[in-house]
Amino acid sequence: GGGHRAGAARDPETHGLVMTVTAHRPARLVPWGLALGGFVLIGVAFLVGWQLALVLAVWLALWAVNVGVAGTTAGTWAAPVLFGLTLLILWELTVRLFNVPGVILPAPTQIAVALAENTNTLRADFVQTVLKGALGGWLIGSTAGIATALLVARSDFLRRGLLPVGNFVAALPIVGTAPILVMWFGFGWESKAAVVVVMVFFPVLVNTVAGLADTTSMQRDLMRTYGASAGQDLRYLRAPSALPFVFNGLKIATTLALIGAIVAEFFGSPTFGLGFRISTEVGRLNLPVVWAAIVVAAVTGSLWYGAIAMLEKRLTFWHPSQRGRR
Repeated sequence: GGGHRAGAARDPETHGLVMTVTAHRPARLVPWGLALGGFVLIGVAFLVGWQLALVLAVWLALWAVNVGVAGTTAGTWAAPVLFGLTLLILWELTVRLFNVPGVILPAPTQIAVALAENTNTLRADFVQTVLKGALGGWLIGSTAGIATALLVARSDFLRRGLLPVGNFVAALPIVGTAPILVMWFGFGWESKAAVVVVMVFFPVLVNTVAGLADTTSMQRDLMRTYGASAGQDLRYLRAPSALPFVFNGLKIATTLALIGAIVAEFFGSPTFGLGFRISTEVGRLNLPVVWAAIVVAAVTGSLWYGAIAMLEKRLTFWHPSQRGRR
């Protein structure tokens, strides 16, 4: 009997089966342990108040669903969406159950109502702030930054003289430069575009200069061996190498453009604009409209950033940074 048991223990197939069962046993116990911990947490919260216990119960249920969805094939897009819905549901529950005043934190449904009731007003604000101020300044500043970088990359004098000045200007606080530019260019969208130009010019310039210099000596020697002209060297070597850096600067500039245009409107603007709307409605304690304007700005910034990222993926598919994202 003992020899038979020893032989079975030495049997590779039996030994592997035992190890597999032993290895999977803790993995099966983890969800039950988490569930037990969640019930204990809800029970403790119930002693404080049933509202807190309900919020925690909903959070744990949605968290479990999110974990399950994340492991599926659709998890790459469904999990972030479900996570966002979880935050909105918990936000709504917290505000309703604990009677949070609207002047402190309005519920998502109140913000949605404010969006629906002020659609025309927010549309005019969007055109003034985003399409005129932010987008116009972003186009001008980015184009000027890339064009200047092409000159700086070919001149050590400009590189040594302009880049330190650019770092100095980029460090200037917007609350100091925005009022000056508003006084110079007036209260229309032109002054907001000027603020955006100042904010996005130097990040795009610095990133483009770094990208144009991101070539090896062997690559440059090879181009000289082929007798490439300066234009061919730029087209076939430096520009492709600089593209990831350029898009990095453009993505940074999208967020800076929206921030610059909105903040500049705090220092003077016509009777519309997202920044004007936020500052005016805060004074009236109309927080749902304030949050509605913030939602418009946040969604616009996310879509803008995503559009630049998609264009980057199309044009720099060959770059190592993009190979793992397919």
